[in-house]
Amino acid sequence: MSYNTQEVQDTKIIKFITEDRYHALRHVILLLGTLTILCFSKDATEFNGSFRFLKVLCIYIPLVSMYYVNINILVPRLFFKGSYILYSVLLILIVIISLTGVYKTMDFIFLGERVLEERDNYAVRGFYESTIILITIILVTTMIKLFQRWMRDNEKINDLRNIALTMELNELRNQINPHFLFNMLNGIKSLIRTDVDKATTVIMKLSHFLRYQLYEDSEQKALLKSELDFISNFLELEKIRRDNFSVKIVNKSDIQILNSILLPPNLFTIFIENAVKHSVNINGDASYVSIIIEIKANNLYFYCINSKDPDYLTSLPDKKSAGLGLANIKRRLELLYGINHVLDIKSSKTEFNVKLTIPL
Repeated sequence: MSYNTQEVQDTKIIKFITEDRYHALRHVILLLGTLTILCFSKDATEFNGSFRFLKVLCIYIPLVSMYYVNINILVPRLFFKGSYILYSVLLILIVIISLTGVYKTMDFIFLGERVLEERDNYAVRGFYESTIILITIILVTTMIKLFQRWMRDNEKINDLRNIALTMELNELRNQINPHFLFNMLNGIKSLIRTDVDKATTVIMKLSHFLRYQLYEDSEQKALLKSELDFISNFLELEKIRRDNFSVKIVNKSDIQILNSILLPPNLFTIFIENAVKHSVNINGDASYVSIIIEIKANNLYFYCINSKDPDYLTSLPDKKSAGLGLANIKRRLELLYGINHVLDIKSSKTEFNVKLTIPL
């Protein structure tokens, strides 16, 4: 029973340290805790009244300033980016400059005998010792920021694993759809009698399509060229299955670039599947799906446009699960790229338009 209680307490402490809802409270405790320690420190209790207040203030303001310079500038811009030597040098310089400023300020405020007493006290402690103590105190805030980032990264990794597992289960249900295979095989059977060359092409595309879904799709990274080949094969197979269905894939980048870019697999699959699904026209009129890929300024731009029949969309069954795949890919993109990606989805009466921008 005591073990479970301790585990719950540890969980609450971790939540307090890492969760954003406690952000303001953490800072209040930091500021009040520092002020309380300084007020009852040996150096402060040697003075009374306004002199004691001034002494605490002279130390408190620079110390708090160093806290926030460290956690808001030095840690995110240097320490988290691997510039450990530059981080250490700047931290030491800031502490030395701030400590020198504290000495000068107190020499100016505490006149007469108090100046001599202060100088004697600092001479005993030593400038070097004070610097080490302050650096150690400030590094505690660095450890807290490091712990916060570690916990948040773990949460992102767990979320990615859960999403990947969900997507994998959905893919296992859908990747080898019996109706899809039966229709394709029946189509190939008919083509063999009428157009042997086209039947051979369809067989090759179906082979590449199945090979990608069974093998390459399970890798952590996939070549952009492989992703585009998968999209092309999938759309071409759908084109064979449907009448009055046109497909257009525009690649604005060199083939060598496509063969050099690695991406998490299945970033575009959900958009393609939705485009194919929602482009169906119940009256048999013309429908289309257009894909554009462009690489520019270290960014990948993915455009997916499909025709839309409002009458077909309103008759779709299971509307609750219809947006599940889209919600999963949105969350996955958020975890993979954070604020560095842009997903813009627009829908009109006759067309559905997706624009995705991700960094490379």
